[in-house]
Amino acid sequence: MTDIRILSPKDSKINHGTTSENSTAKRTFLFLQGPISPFFPEIADELEKRGHTALRINLCFGDFLFWRRSGATNYRRSKKAWPCFIRQYLMQNKITDVILLGEQRDYHKSAIAAAKKLGITVVATDFGYLRPDWITLEKDGMSGSSLFPKKPADIRNLAQQVPDIEFKHLYEDSFWTMAVWDIIYHISSLLFHLLYPGYRTHQLHNPILVYIGTGLRLLKNKRVNSDSDVIIKKLYEANASYFVFPLQMATDFQIRAYSPYPDFSSGIEEVISSFAKASPAKTMLVIKIHPLDPGLVNWAKKAQKIARRYGLEDRIIFLHGGNLDRLLRRAKGVVTINSTVGLWALRAGCPVKILGQAIFDVEGLVDQKPLSEFWNSPAPPNTGLCADFLKALAGTIQIQGVFYKRPGLNAAVKSAAHRLERGLLNCPI
Repeated sequence: MTDIRILSPKDSKINHGTTSENSTAKRTFLFLQGPISPFFPEIADELEKRGHTALRINLCFGDFLFWRRSGATNYRRSKKAWPCFIRQYLMQNKITDVILLGEQRDYHKSAIAAAKKLGITVVATDFGYLRPDWITLEKDGMSGSSLFPKKPADIRNLAQQVPDIEFKHLYEDSFWTMAVWDIIYHISSLLFHLLYPGYRTHQLHNPILVYIGTGLRLLKNKRVNSDSDVIIKKLYEANASYFVFPLQMATDFQIRAYSPYPDFSSGIEEVISSFAKASPAKTMLVIKIHPLDPGLVNWAKKAQKIARRYGLEDRIIFLHGGNLDRLLRRAKGVVTINSTVGLWALRAGCPVKILGQAIFDVEGLVDQKPLSEFWNSPAPPNTGLCADFLKALAGTIQIQGVFYKRPGLNAAVKSAAHRLERGLLNCPI
């Protein structure tokens, strides 16, 4: 699979849309919870160098630990009191922009609601749609809340306004740095909980259990990936007809906020049930476990139990690892709730059916037929529309860089500060 780099202005004419490059009135930025990384505090440093004000509200000790600069308020009251507090804070401090990661966290939803009523700009960030070395920076929210166009004609028009795109991987990130910082953040928040007694985390599981489970999984990764690649090789050798169902993390807000399912088990039930009733007799369903799943729930066992109920034991394969690009290359299609694996599949020309809300739920990109019909006649993405979609996405709501390793972190901070200062959100740059 290829990666994307936007060419510099000297390589292509850039249409800046309706936003003025001289729009640099002094503003006050409020940072809420973000990546567990220097990303937010370093953006704040950049903005203050340019004459703006950068403020922060720490909700837990981990927030305090990773901010490490001036401008912070420690919120120690109850979660119930938060909506009233954040509204007053926004007004009293004349906030012009709120920056956050995870617009569906309870604290953030209250902040966003208050900000929108007051006419304050909200900016959401997270890992990029175009991974591995991209970061999302978009107005109002992501996925189901995204303002990115959904009509093919609008996407094609937007693609014409952004620079040409070259496919190249520029920056490496560090999984181990991410893991260490994540552990420090959550363990310190647990240990010093009394300093922030009212804080209630959005996490579903105790972080210690998650770390133990993920650590054990990583120790087995080499063997797991080798075993899974052998299975993928056998599928190739047998010229097997198969669909791929990539599992997401149960804690993923994409499932909780942007799907019709109350939990991930319900999504697995629907996919296997539909496959049993409607798929061609000799077709296989490959269920791939998320590579960072901590194993607190045995998804393979749950899925096998459902498969037995429908008599599908011989037609379902479980992978705990393996080369995803190679798996997608021969797949008849991918079924996903709203995983970014769907984008990987589209870039590989593989038909995709989504069951929730996703930014790439566009007619001509993903199959719009009911799932029961998708198994028999999966429609591949329109190649031209897919290219325009990726180009428009990269040129408007993505910045190239990473959260955890330099020089990619430096590049991300510089790009984010520039866009925030100039108000270059959701528009060509």
